[in-house]
Amino acid sequence: MPKLPTALAAALLSAAVVVPAVVVPAVPARAAATTPEAQVNTFFREYRRAVLDTKDRSPAEVRAHYLTPDLNKRLDAWAQANDADPVFRAQNVPRDWSTRYEGSGAGHTTIVLTERWGGGQSQDVWHSVDLGTLVISDLEDLPAQ
Repeated sequence: MPKLPTALAAALLSAAVVVPAVVVPAVPARAAATTPEAQVNTFFREYRRAVLDTKDRSPAEVRAHYLTPDLNKRLDAWAQANDADPVFRAQNVPRDWSTRYEGSGAGHTTIVLTERWGGGQSQDVWHSVDLGTLVISDLEDLPAQ
């Protein structure tokens, strides 16, 4: 087999396939929510976990990740006026919760989150979720009938 000139051999070696480095995150990534209902459920679970101090993030960080800046400001004002947690709409942490789809329109969907408390009481909190981004843009008590 004939020997290749040194310059040609070096060029062929440098053209070899290069495998890029794979970056592995230190913390496994959580699966992204794919529906408004799943997004509200994920937000509430992570927020509750943060409030209970079994968290990866603070409650403020969880809110900043899932909520619009405008909603965050309104929730801060609600907490100040009501002396309660603005997401739970209470001074304590719900024992359990469930979500249900309520309807869609104008690019948003409404998800009702039912909080259940230790004494057997429950409370509905209505969440408005942007259908394009899945960002929660509103959160309120039961709308007036």
